[in-house]
Amino acid sequence: MPDTPLAPVLLGNTPGSFPHSVLAERHPAIIGQVRDAFPYGPGQHRALDELLAACADGVIEPLPTDAPDRDRWRQWDLPDHEGRSWHDVPWLWAESYFYRRLLDAVGYFGSGAWRGVDPFRPFKRAELDAPETDEELAALDALGELPEEERARALLHGSLWGNRADLGFRLSAAGAEAREPVPALVADDSDVLWSLLPPGGAGRLVLVADNAGRELVPDLLLIAHLLAEKRIARAVLHVKPYPYYVSDATTADVVDALNRLRAAPGAAGVYGRALWTAMADGRLDVTAHPFSCAPLPFARMPDDLRADFAGAALTIVKGDLNYRRLVGDRRWPPTTPFSEVTAGFPGAVAALRTLKSEVITGLSVQTEAALVAAEDERWRTSGTHALIQVRPSPEAQRQ
Repeated sequence: MPDTPLAPVLLGNTPGSFPHSVLAERHPAIIGQVRDAFPYGPGQHRALDELLAACADGVIEPLPTDAPDRDRWRQWDLPDHEGRSWHDVPWLWAESYFYRRLLDAVGYFGSGAWRGVDPFRPFKRAELDAPETDEELAALDALGELPEEERARALLHGSLWGNRADLGFRLSAAGAEAREPVPALVADDSDVLWSLLPPGGAGRLVLVADNAGRELVPDLLLIAHLLAEKRIARAVLHVKPYPYYVSDATTADVVDALNRLRAAPGAAGVYGRALWTAMADGRLDVTAHPFSCAPLPFARMPDDLRADFAGAALTIVKGDLNYRRLVGDRRWPPTTPFSEVTAGFPGAVAALRTLKSEVITGLSVQTEAALVAAEDERWRTSGTHALIQVRPSPEAQRQ
């Protein structure tokens, strides 16, 4: 980003700011919900109380000496932040470390009976099994009557707006999912996206997933359509290696979503069975790279992940958290060019995101002015606006 000065990193130390509200209000609410979701024992309740106190008035403490990923977190800047207030370190880092410590508190990485038990699973399953999911799956039947380009566009927008089902967001914004989305996107590069996934394409799509449940299902449906219409030859779905940010998708959530689709009647069941077959024959792969849970921007990704993204015809980055990692969790001026802040990303990249945090780039001067005039600054975090932003590969840009 040689032509784009770095904006200030977002912190959570300003009362009244959105990052501060997440640390001070959302995280305690999540601890309470997790505590009530399982019949945890006294040790886990004490650990949750200690985490709650640390987040409120304490400081960041190191991982246990026997933590399986202790060395990795030391490479992810933990020594630089130990002993500091949660509010005084980068907000992205503090959020990520909160979820890592929450897993410690409930015994996810321990040796006891709670090892590997997802503390967020009840919330994710409830959403996947909700009647609204049945309605959304039934709506797929009508898509079969549309021309392929219209079906593709509908499924792309389904994947985009599926992010409104983000469970972690709803904890601090009750009713946000029920709000009517604005008909126009604040940025829409969908024509560029489709040019990178043309009919007859033989490339590989990488989709970096965000949430499980009613967001992951439309992500899978989009992949199924792209494979069936031969816009891509293969797809790789990146999920989290362990539970993260309440609703982020893991491999177990992929299996749940596929089973939900396979059991559905009509077109949804057809899609589900096609995806199951695609996994069996290698056209669809699921991977869970450790860096997917890193508290860092994609600019610091390891070489093996960089090579995976570089070799794709397109990498689609889903959701708000991944957007923050893609452009950098900084207070960019909204008109900062998306192409410049993503210049270091290997290969072509597309962001599909509903707006639920303050970070935003790539807006026109006119769009920013209209949003501020209508909603002041609420548009940044309300979840009622969305974007599709695309930056072709550096090679394509030079041609």
